[in-house]
Amino acid sequence: MHTRGNNYLDLIHCRIVEGLIIFALPMIAGDLLQQFYNITDTLIVGKFIGSGALAAVGSAYSLMTFLTSVFLGLSMGAGVLFSVELGKENLHRLRTAIYHAFFLIMLITAVMNVLLFLMTDPILRFLSVPEDIYSYMKAYLLIIFAGLMATSMYNFFACLLRSVGNSVTPLVFLGVSALMNIGLDLLFVPIFQWGIQGAAIATVIAQYISGIGILLYFLAKCRRFLPKAEERKFDAAVLKDILGLSFMTCIQQSCMNFGILLVQRLVDSFGTVTMAAFAAGVKIDTFAYLPVQDFGNAFSIFISQNCGAGKTDRQRKGFRSATLISIAFSALISVLVVVFAGPLLRIFIRADETAVLASGIQYLHMEGAFYIGIGCLFLLYGFYRGIGHPGISVVLTVVSLGTRVALAYLLAPVIGETGIWMAIPIGWFLADAIGYGWYYFKK
Repeated sequence: MHTRGNNYLDLIHCRIVEGLIIFALPMIAGDLLQQFYNITDTLIVGKFIGSGALAAVGSAYSLMTFLTSVFLGLSMGAGVLFSVELGKENLHRLRTAIYHAFFLIMLITAVMNVLLFLMTDPILRFLSVPEDIYSYMKAYLLIIFAGLMATSMYNFFACLLRSVGNSVTPLVFLGVSALMNIGLDLLFVPIFQWGIQGAAIATVIAQYISGIGILLYFLAKCRRFLPKAEERKFDAAVLKDILGLSFMTCIQQSCMNFGILLVQRLVDSFGTVTMAAFAAGVKIDTFAYLPVQDFGNAFSIFISQNCGAGKTDRQRKGFRSATLISIAFSALISVLVVVFAGPLLRIFIRADETAVLASGIQYLHMEGAFYIGIGCLFLLYGFYRGIGHPGISVVLTVVSLGTRVALAYLLAPVIGETGIWMAIPIGWFLADAIGYGWYYFKK
């Protein structure tokens, strides 16, 4: 296996399948740990406070996923440029791009953070949050918003390190902060009895541990990529490239999660039972298809580095191999989720809340059986982003989420929450057909 040093994998010369899997594994483990930020809140809040607080945290999770996707999309787009310049071995332009991207993304994060604090009530009204959980959700969000800068900082440096072949270091910092989050949750909620605010405080503290930690690591251990004095000057061409890749990727990520937010709004209109079931179901979804999502992101870095190095044949071979891996894994996870839907839901929902459990099982049986659709879609997102055409990823996202939202709003008044669950896989497979069709048509 080719490496560029400790924790750095050479994706241009390594064996394709082995390299993709080894590079993706730390990313998968890292994102699984990151989910503990909200998953731990959900578990402890659901068990110690009740279904109302569970519904509030679940609804807040959909909103925070959308907001985080903005910063993550910007960082992932910039990461494509980092990988391409590394593939070209143009370290001067790579360092210049790092400098410009960092300040651009931190500025956008700061502006958004201020707006969110000012617009909390209008956002909650837009989401149609029921009155019985309104105060829960507002209290939770006002604290969680304070951690957005840390989340953005972690995502930037994690994307940067991954783009140059290091997927291990982000995992280390995230692991430490995830364990701290669990410990603080157990301290603040059941022992100190701070309620939903305690869960939010624990999450924010953990986020700052990972964000500041990875920043210090970069400054101390990655001097090769630290911008020099002449690289810290304004470069319009570099900024244009960053904006082109970052904003298109940001739009793709934001559209995807905004569509989910619209579905969340529809779910909220059905009341606390459906909200709690959806909140628990989404947590299971997150763990179920997160590995193929991260595999798609790892594949994107593989594609962009080889694109920079001009290795077209490796890109084609990688596309075929990655598709087969994604399909096989997604099919296996679908079988497990459908068979064990009830026990999985009882991790988050008390056994005596039978109505919530019944709704959640229906959701997983109708949506969880078709994870192959989302697995292939994540792979297509990564491929088109990696070859420098993130606009196609935006089209696929609009098709997938547009179909999902439109069908959900059309069917829900007729057949209830079942219509929402049915719409999800239909949107996935329609986007897959377009993405693979475009690949073979434009091969």
